Amino acid sequence: MAALTRPVLVVAVVVGGGTAASVGCEQRARQVQDEAELKQAVQQMIPAVERATRLRFRRHPVILRRTREQVREYVIHKFDDDLPPAELVGAQAAYRLFGLIPDTLDLRRTMVDLLTEQVAGYFDPDSNALYVPTDIDPSQARLVISHELVHALQDQYLNLDSLVELKRQNDRRSAAQAILEGQATLAQILVLMPEQKIESLPNFWDLRTALGGQQDQMKVFGSAPLWLRESLIFPYLGGAEFVRWFDREYVGKQPYGALMPISTEQILHPARYLAGDRPDRIVFEPPALPRGVRADSVRYEDELGEFEIRLLLEQHLGDDSAAALLASGWNGDRYRLLGVAGGPPVLVWYTLWDDKASAGRFLKGLRAAWVRRRGNAQTGRRWEIKPLLVSGVPVVRLVDAPSGWPGGKRVPTIRVLRAAR
Repeated sequence: MAALTRPVLVVAVVVGGGTAASVGCEQRARQVQDEAELKQAVQQMIPAVERATRLRFRRHPVILRRTREQVREYVIHKFDDDLPPAELVGAQAAYRLFGLIPDTLDLRRTMVDLLTEQVAGYFDPDSNALYVPTDIDPSQARLVISHELVHALQDQYLNLDSLVELKRQNDRRSAAQAILEGQATLAQILVLMPEQKIESLPNFWDLRTALGGQQDQMKVFGSAPLWLRESLIFPYLGGAEFVRWFDREYVGKQPYGALMPISTEQILHPARYLAGDRPDRIVFEPPALPRGVRADSVRYEDELGEFEIRLLLEQHLGDDSAAALLASGWNGDRYRLLGVAGGPPVLVWYTLWDDKASAGRFLKGLRAAWVRRRGNAQTGRRWEIKPLLVSGVPVVRLVDAPSGWPGGKRVPTIRVLRAAR
């Protein structure tokens, strides 16, 4: 996902105990009990948030309490607005085919349950309001306020709602969300622990195992698939690590506008961002069919990006270090789901690579992953993974289709639009 079905709620998920700095923040956060104290805490914290972000408020947000049921209603509203039923059906089918979620998992219900459990507060751009659940531990209230005030500031310099409009640009959207949450995570530490030296903190992304262990105490998170758990954590920790690097390399600048990263590859590998490494784009060509032959219906189309490719390989191979290596050298990807609604879908997935070596490495890893996923048993499906060269770009193509699919000899082709370098 990292953003596909995760609505851009701009939330503060409970990440409090993941780092020594965050533990210190929580220890120092005095208890905030009622709405009057919340409002007072906001007013007191605004100058510190402005210093931490180097941005000034043009207007102050209001702060309101919400019950957990009201939080759930808001999550449902945003989720359905972000991923309407037709889009949800396609996205769910795609992630089932990739093996990132079980075939029996109801994606909407699981995501709503997960976010309802995890959301510790949220900023709503439409109402310029910061909402804090009534059941939040009073010691966490200041953590949430400091985080969400950053989102309120971001909304005054960015169009947060425009992120929702990045339809079927999953990877780009994930990168943008990592900036928003990463900046808020860093600023939260600076606000509550102003003497803390950010550069002295450990690598944020390396802390995800400890954080995941802490959040396993939460029922829905603990039982969620790897893809959902890691995707929920990535914007906060992966984003914080990138923003820390950005603040050091681009002193006095904000990672907004033209400086906003456009891929999770750039978040994971800041040197690629610094070098201006942008992924190439894939466009599916119109099918050239014999007279009387109908084209397969396109049920859904999107991209994974390097981060989700890592998760896919880790899911099937069980080795996160190997998955990271196999996904390196990514240069773009795009998949389509084909077939009649209600029938078994066809997955056609193209990935682009920086060079033949990285393409060959990924090809070998993906084949091993698919052998484990599909095996040699009669599953009613057949699959093929092969190397290609399109416009001089190394390509790996996966086709996973029902055994009786008649389109095997007319697999959709692509055009590669090279990025400016």
